[in-house]
Parts: sequence; structure tokens; C-alpha cells
Amino acid sequence: MADELEALSRQVQELTARVWRLEQVVGQQTAEVKPAPVAEVQAGALPEQTETVSEPSFAVAEPVRNARLMDGSLESRIGSQWFNRIGILAVLIGMAWFLKFAIDNHWIGPLGRILIGLIAGVGAIVWSERFRSKGYPAFSYSLKAIGSGILYLDLWAAYELYHLISSGVAFAGMVLVTAWNGFMCWVQGAELLALYAIVGGFGTPLLLSTGENHEMVLFSYLLLLDIAVLVLVALRPWSRLLLGAFVGTVFCFVAWSVRFYSDSQFAITAFFTAAFFLLFAVAPKLLRGMQATNATHLSTRDNIVLVLLPLANAALGFLEFYLLLDVAGRRWAQPWTAVFFAAFYLLLLKLPARTEATAKPVVLSSLHLAIAVIFLTIAIPMEAHGRWITIGWLGEGVVLLWLSRRLGLLLLRVLSLGALALGLCSLIGLNTSASTTVIFNARFATYLVGIAAFAFSAWIAAKAVPEKQAESVPWSGIAAGAVIVMNVLIMIAVCLEIHSYWWNQVPGGQGWRDFHQHGMYAQFTYSAWTMLFGAVLLASGFWRKSAFLRWQALALIAGSIGKVFLVDTSQLSQGYRILSFLGLGALLLAVSFAYQRDWLNLRRHGEAKE
Repeated sequence: MADELEALSRQVQELTARVWRLEQVVGQQTAEVKPAPVAEVQAGALPEQTETVSEPSFAVAEPVRNARLMDGSLESRIGSQWFNRIGILAVLIGMAWFLKFAIDNHWIGPLGRILIGLIAGVGAIVWSERFRSKGYPAFSYSLKAIGSGILYLDLWAAYELYHLISSGVAFAGMVLVTAWNGFMCWVQGAELLALYAIVGGFGTPLLLSTGENHEMVLFSYLLLLDIAVLVLVALRPWSRLLLGAFVGTVFCFVAWSVRFYSDSQFAITAFFTAAFFLLFAVAPKLLRGMQATNATHLSTRDNIVLVLLPLANAALGFLEFYLLLDVAGRRWAQPWTAVFFAAFYLLLLKLPARTEATAKPVVLSSLHLAIAVIFLTIAIPMEAHGRWITIGWLGEGVVLLWLSRRLGLLLLRVLSLGALALGLCSLIGLNTSASTTVIFNARFATYLVGIAAFAFSAWIAAKAVPEKQAESVPWSGIAAGAVIVMNVLIMIAVCLEIHSYWWNQVPGGQGWRDFHQHGMYAQFTYSAWTMLFGAVLLASGFWRKSAFLRWQALALIAGSIGKVFLVDTSQLSQGYRILSFLGLGALLLAVSFAYQRDWLNLRRHGEAKE
């Protein structure tokens, strides 16, 4: 018992020391907590005989209370946050109007106005520290924002209105204010101050714009500002800063391009476009603070950064390069730009993310893979033409499906289905017309490629069926769909050749009678081909013992029945009508005989199920 009481005493002392250290970390002024001595316990003494340890104070620090207040009810958020931001705006507007009123009434001279503004801005920033030390960080940051805004306006007025300083001095002063805000946000761990610094940083070129083209200076400044933001988000869990920097960069870049860009500036503009694109492409890999186990538990702002930022950066970066190359002599490089972007995002998959976040690598890797495939898909119609677009998309879909089975990636499977769907739509809707030569023409050859692509896709999916069944996009469904599409393409391809053959037989200028006669021949050939293909499918179903093939054959034969009774009876001549009905009847009798013989023991299986 003595040993147990001694162990208990050590645990109490350790817990007391840990509580004291935690209180020191949060800056809590706590009462002195001294480990209470444990009375010597004689063997067999009860635990109640020991002296009790004084209970440490667990009072919550004032900043923590303020943080909880800000995250509380809607009323608290309106009062503490929204009114605070509106108040900042109102004070800045009031200061601007006061300066204007003082100027209009000639109360003070230009130099005096500037000095008053500098004193007021610096004073607001210094005064804000008093409120932060008292446990009111939100109000302190508001005063810092007001002081920074006054300094920005004051420097702008000194340059633009009174011409007391040059643009370089004003620019340096604004950069100094922005750097100071960045330093303070880092020291105080305040994301809100960092946002104020970003707003001021990207607002500086707008405030000091002279209407002249200074591309190198502007883009160098923006690049340095973006690098500073990247360093911050790599060291602090402030993902919103990255999105704000991206929006500010895009706004300044587009505003400059619309007004100043010319083809003579291609090299410099392309360099900075590549620099901005690379910076924001790599930036999500460096973000901190995403500790969720999967993407669904990430915060809303982290999801926006992880999903919206890579997509927007890829789209805008490619669009900018596409427009830069959209001049004579450079258009040949546009398709290769898409290929380069695809290769870059494939390489980006190999770049490791920060290991402290478990969900981020999964989300980014999937997104980068999808972007790479999209750029490859875009590159095909940009470089190829006509039937080669169809062949390219079909080939891409088959390759992605094969990779999906080898790597076990569901995303690749979905992307492969998208590429195959694009190829199918292009094959049916955008395929070139056939030549006068039946069968041996580009259209039929393209259909053969499509048939082979879906046949190979069915084979790939069939080989993967035993691996995983409980999936959102099951391999068995892909295999079945590929077989159906393959059979439909066979039907369409032959019917198109039948149409071309009889259309080419119509003599030019021979009148409606010859056209109607050859149309009748085509209708009879359609019926014969449909019945023949249905019989082949049914025989394949019996041979392979596949109910899936047999049901397709039965559906095709049912379509043949409808065509013979509804179309052939009205459009075919007496002789062809007889042949059509005799052929259909013979086929139906043969099918009926096959099922009555019960070659597959279907009747026995049905009785067993009952």
C-alpha cells in the first residue's frame, strides 16, 4: 500500500507541474501552485490520511475569452466583427473628408497636412498595442488597419496631390508600411493583420499608378510580394492569404495586359506569366494546418484553397500562354503548350507535400492528375483534325482505363470514361462522310477503331472484375457498357455503309422513281442485316452461355420485328416484302426451337429458383 501511495503522490506532483506549465504558455497569471507534500503514510494507513494538494486555478485567459466571444452567436459576430470592419471603413472615410475639409478651408498647409497624417497613422498603430496587451486583439488589429490606411492615404496625397515627394519615395514608404504589417502579423500570430498587409501591398501599385508602362518594376514587385506571402503560408496555417495573393496578382496582371501589352513585350510577359504560374502551382503543397484525416473534414477555406486555387491557376495560366501565342508564327506552339502543362502536372505528382497533413496529398494528387488528363484531352483537338480527334480521344480513354486497372485509381477510371465518351460522341456526331468506295473508306475505318477501342475496354474491365466489386464505378458495369456500345457501333457502321452503297447507285438526274426504288433496296438490306446480326449475337450467347449477349440479341430481333411490320409492309415491293417476312419468320422459328430444346437448361434453372 505504501508503494501505491508513493506512486500516486508522484503522479499528483507531475500533473500539478504540467498544469502550471500550460498556464505559463497561454500567458495566464495564476496563483502559485506548489506541490503539496504527501504525509508519510504508515503501512496499512488509509489514503484519506494524506494531505490534499491545493487545487490549481484554471481561469481562462482574457484573449481566449475574446476569441470564444467572436466565434459565438450571430449577435456576437455582428457586434464584434462586422461592426468593427464597418467602423474601420467609416473612420477612413471620415479622415479623408476631414482632410478635404481642412484643405478647402486652408486651415493648414500641404506639409502640415502630410505631417499630421503621418503622426495620426503612427499614433494609431502605437496606441493599438495598448489594447492588445489588455486582451482585446481584434480591436487592436482594427486600430492597426486604420493607422496603416491613414499612412497609405498620406503617402499617396504627398505624391499625387501636393507633389512633395517622388513616386519612388512614396513607393518605398508604402512598401515599408506593408513590410511592417507583415512583420507584426508574424510576431503576433495574427492572420487578420496579414490580410491587411496583402490589401495594402496590392493596393500600392494602384495608388501610385502614373498611367505609364513599367512592366518590369510592377511584375517584379508583385513577384516579391507573392513570395513573401508564400513564406507566410508555409510557416503559418493561413491558407486564405494565398487565395488573396492570387486574386490580387490576377487583377493587377489583367489590368496591365488590357492597357499596355504589345507583341514586343512577349518575352518579358511570358517569363513573368511562367513565374506566377509556377509559384501558385507549388504553393498548395506547402500549406500548413490541414490535419484532417480526409478531405470531407477539411475546413471550408482549406477546401477552397486545395480545389479552387489549382484549378483557377491552371486555367488562367494556360489561357494567358494561349493568348500570348495566338499570333502568326507562334500558333504552332499552342497545342504543345497544353502538352507541356499536362507533363508539368504529372511531374508535380512526384513533388512531396508537407508530411504533417494527411488529407492534403490525396486531394492535390487527385486534382493534379485530373488537370493533366484534361490538358492532354484539350491538346488532341488543338493539334489533330477530323477523324484523328476521334481516334486520339478513344486511344486516350483506353490507355487511361488500362492504367486505372494497373494502378487501382478510381479517378483514372472516371477520367477514362470521360475520354471514351468524348470519342464516342465525336465518332457518331462529327465523323467525316464516306467516299464513293464502300467499306474501304475513312469513315468505316474510324468506326473500326471505335469498335476495337470499346472491345479492348471491355476486355480490360472484364479482367479486373474479380478484384473489387463494391465500388462507385464497378468494373462489371464498365465491361457491360463497353460491350453494348461495341455492338451498337457495329450496327451503325454497317448501316451507314448500306446507305452509302445504295445512295451511290442512284443515277444523277434520273428522277424520284429511281431514288425511291434504291431506297426500297436499302430498307430491305437494313432488315436483312439486322436479322443476321441478331442471329449472330444469339448464337454467340448460346456458345458462350452468356445471358447478357442473348438479351442483346433478343432486343435486336424485337427491333427487326417492329421494322418488318411497321416499315417494310409499306415501303417494300411485293417480292421484297415476301422475302422480308419469310426471313423474319425463319429466324423467329429457329430462335423458338433453340429455346424449346433448352440447350442451356434454362427451364431447370428456373424451376430450381422457384
